[in-house]
Amino acid sequence: MTAYTYILRCSDGSLYTGWTNNLTMRLAAHNSGAGSKYTRARLPVTIAYYEIFATKSEAMKREYEIKQLTHAAKMTLLANSNDKNDKK
Repeated sequence: MTAYTYILRCSDGSLYTGWTNNLTMRLAAHNSGAGSKYTRARLPVTIAYYEIFATKSEAMKREYEIKQLTHAAKMTLLANSNDKNDKK
């Protein structure tokens, strides 16, 4: 099974972190208002960042780690991710 930890950017600029085993379907669920109470009030949302894991347990552990970060640290994570993508 493949699992993902993801960060969404909400329409108000806030960030939401979660995990899923199907990133495309989870994004659709969030944008339909069925994803989470937090994102329901901040639609539309877009994927700002994600990581791929072999197991649900690993993805959930990483979700917890990201949720413990400050907003500034999350923004740094996103910026570093974008830098890596730009160099490809």
